[in-house]
Amino acid sequence: MAKTWEPTKKGARDLNNWLSSGKTVYTLRKIARNVAPYEDPYLYSAHTFDWRSPITGHWMTGHLSAAGLLAQEGTVYEQPPAGVRNIADPAPQVAGPLPAGYVGHLDEAEIRGLEKRVRDSSDPKKRRWGR
Repeated sequence: MAKTWEPTKKGARDLNNWLSSGKTVYTLRKIARNVAPYEDPYLYSAHTFDWRSPITGHWMTGHLSAAGLLAQEGTVYEQPPAGVRNIADPAPQVAGPLPAGYVGHLDEAEIRGLEKRVRDSSDPKKRRWGR
């Protein structure tokens, strides 16, 4: 079973003792559904510890120590949480007329049809706003 560390003094000490150069740990991020309604409610973020602070000797990821990461992000996981998408991965398509797995090839007739739709649409420079 994968290890987890809670944001406590003991958790920070245990995480710092477990870390070594190049180890990656994962944290969960809660996504604001009022801003991104079609996004997953939680995404995970990866943090790689690759250097030690010359002052404290603690492992660092970017500008955060293990204790700082726990304080800022909450629970830290040894492995990516199951069923949760990485924050850096593209979001799934949630709307559109094409079924999943559809691969379309644009041929000349389809490209001409799309260009005609663009030509026939209204010109934003000639729009009369508010009338």
